[in-house]
Formats: sequence, structure tokens, C-alpha cells
Amino acid sequence: MFPFSPLQIGLALAGGMLAGYASCVEPHWVEITRLELTLPRLPSALDGITLAHLSDIHMGRFMSGRKMRRFVRAINELHPDLVVVTGDMVHRKRHEAESCARELAGLRAPLGVYLVPGNHERRYFTPEEGGEPYRRVGLVWLCNSARRIARDGASFWLVGLDDLLHGGGDIRHALRGVPDDTCKVVLVHEPDLAGLIARHGADLQLSGHTHGGQICLPGIGAIILPNLGHRYPAGLYKVDGMWLYTNRGLGTASLPMRLNCRPEIALLTLRSMPCVGETGSAKPWSEYDAH
Repeated sequence: MFPFSPLQIGLALAGGMLAGYASCVEPHWVEITRLELTLPRLPSALDGITLAHLSDIHMGRFMSGRKMRRFVRAINELHPDLVVVTGDMVHRKRHEAESCARELAGLRAPLGVYLVPGNHERRYFTPEEGGEPYRRVGLVWLCNSARRIARDGASFWLVGLDDLLHGGGDIRHALRGVPDDTCKVVLVHEPDLAGLIARHGADLQLSGHTHGGQICLPGIGAIILPNLGHRYPAGLYKVDGMWLYTNRGLGTASLPMRLNCRPEIALLTLRSMPCVGETGSAKPWSEYDAH
């Protein structure tokens, strides 16, 4: 007599296979999400500009340089005009920031690569310390500051905030010198204060922090969500007239697993006039197999 019934054995095998998939397959299987968003204040000369959005790399034990290079190659193959990274580039150690900066330096975007701190940067580093490795390789560190993005005589503004959990995110300070009537894209790690960001005249907010929940169960949804990441856990939202996109991120934290929540690179095409048939939701996505 076997000590376990066939049903128990079957459930154990299924659970083991699911755990293996969640730890060995899905965390490496990046999804490219393609969106077209209309920003009415975007100058017509910038219609069609593309922006690659990534977040939550968590360089370290579960994100190797080799794995990150595959992701960088996937981003470069999209040929974005600019790239933004919305925080948590590292897990917790200084050498992780050096490694991450070295890999991100391989990104190719004619209008630049821009980063803001996440709670992991601000928990372990000062803003100056956190940004130094990236500035050293030519990337732009935005921490309660703004940068005018110009092409063909037209421009919009990227506005980067400090982390909201452990830092001092200050939208008023970041907007100093930014004209009120211009198009503004705000980068901030945590998504849940989108209402506040919208009230300051932002057209689009890009965030991460949530990892999309990492483990998402049918009928239940995300089971791991952090503070300031419960209201807008993943995907596209309209908040008080402003677009918000919460990226599921590339890395993992706490558990080195993903289930029904693949790592993500978002490619946003910004439009100054409504696209034919645009509904404000994600267009069909294509995939890049990062194994």
C-alpha cells in the first residue's frame, strides 16, 4: 500500500511543476506591452515619439548581469526614442548599482535614458549616492527635478520625483521652472498618489513598485502588493484626466518567483491627436523570448 493516494500524488506533482515554472520559466519570459496614448498637449511635431518604460530591476542575487543584458538587447530592438526607469534598480548593495549602471549603459536611445530612485535606492543610499553610478555612465538621474526633451524644435518635460516611501518626493519642487501649459510626463516609483500628481497638471505618470503582484491567482488576483501599490497595481489607468501606467517590472523581490505576472517592458507611443480606434487600453502585444 502506498502511503499517499493517487490524487495526493498528482496534486504534489502538479504543485512541484507549477513552482518550477514560477521560479525557472516565467521570471525570465519578458512581455513587451505596446501602448498608444494621446496626450493633447504634446506638440504635433512630437507625434509618434516612442518611450520604453522599465522598472524594478532589483539587480543582485536574482538578476544577473547576463540576464539583464538580454533585457537590454530586447529594449534596443524596439528602437525607442528614449528610455525611462522608474526605480528599484538595485536590491540593497552598492556594487549592485555599479553592475546595473554598467548594463543600462548599453541602452541605445537618441533622446537619452532617465532614472528616478525607488524605495530600495532610498532605503540604502542618499539621493546623491544612489544616482552617482548612473550619472558616471551618462544616464540622467532625475530626483525632484525636470528635464526638457526636445526634438525638431518641439518639446515636452520629463519630471522625476524622489521616492515617496523612504525619500522626499516633492512634485512642487520638481516642477519649478516648468511652464504650466506644457506637456508633462512624471516618473515616480510608487503609483498610488496619482491623484496628487494629476492635480499638478501632469499628462502621464509612469510608475512601478508593485511588480504587478508577482503571484497572481485566478479569481483572486495579485497576492503580494506593497504600501502605495494597492490602488493601481498594474497596467493602464485614467486618473482625474491623467494617464497612469504601472509597470510590472523586470525583477523580483522577497520571492524569486512570478506566476501569471510576467516581467514587462512597456513601449509607449505618444500621440498628439487621437489615434483611429484608440480606446486607451493596451494594444495587442508582441513577445520577446528572453531565455
